[in-house]
Amino acid sequence: MNDNSCIIKYDELSVEAIAESGQCFRITGCEDGSYRIIALGRVLTAAQEENGAYRFSCSRAEFDSVWKDYFDLDKDYELYKSIVLPGDEYLKKAISFGKGIRILNQDPWEMLISFIISQRKSVPAIRTSVERMSRLLGEAIEDSGEFAFPKPEALATAKEEELSSCGLGYRVEYIRNAAELTASGELDLEAFKGLETPELIEKLMELKGVGIKVASCVALFGYHRLDTVPVDVWMKRVIETVYGGELPEEYAPYAGVLQQYMFNYARINKVGI
Repeated sequence: MNDNSCIIKYDELSVEAIAESGQCFRITGCEDGSYRIIALGRVLTAAQEENGAYRFSCSRAEFDSVWKDYFDLDKDYELYKSIVLPGDEYLKKAISFGKGIRILNQDPWEMLISFIISQRKSVPAIRTSVERMSRLLGEAIEDSGEFAFPKPEALATAKEEELSSCGLGYRVEYIRNAAELTASGELDLEAFKGLETPELIEKLMELKGVGIKVASCVALFGYHRLDTVPVDVWMKRVIETVYGGELPEEYAPYAGVLQQYMFNYARINKVGI
């Protein structure tokens, strides 16, 4: 890590927990225990110190202007936890286990393509596909040796064999369609930010290859709609086995945050198997 660094401490921030929580695919653990984050056309290294603080490879000014929002550090996660029902022992365990998870503020375009890729793939396989695609079609990030997530124009004009070489399989058609629509301006993901959540999900589902689960993931992780609950195989098991088929109504306003703790705990501890 270079001298251009800053030390930041938040009790409710764990880069490791975020990296393992299934909401992002370009935070990678390094051999020395640090994490390398590729996002927003930048590269950031985060190394945790003995006191729990993180040393980030950027100036304090860059952290405050870019990464503080990325990690959602202006939000009070104690507020979200405060609505947990007193008798919900499962969620209490999940929150304790996933201490430091936050819902990142990520790029909607990257989330759309990443979660189209995610269908029927494990998290390691998704990471591999996203990384291959970025190295093949993304722009180099200064002299870091890393590459930004490909722009719509790059994916729209990529050769079939290039996309196929990234392990995308049947998803190539869906990715090319979304890229062509976005590159032409017919699909305006930025304008979607003004939509109410139900309409946002409806609009996303008009795209080829985007069902309710992918649309919900994009809404939560790309548009920060904290009331949205993506239901995959793990969340389905949790909802059925722990909550009798439906999450408590009280959780609705921040259900997306709470489900992230639930999902993380279930996937790692194999709840419901």
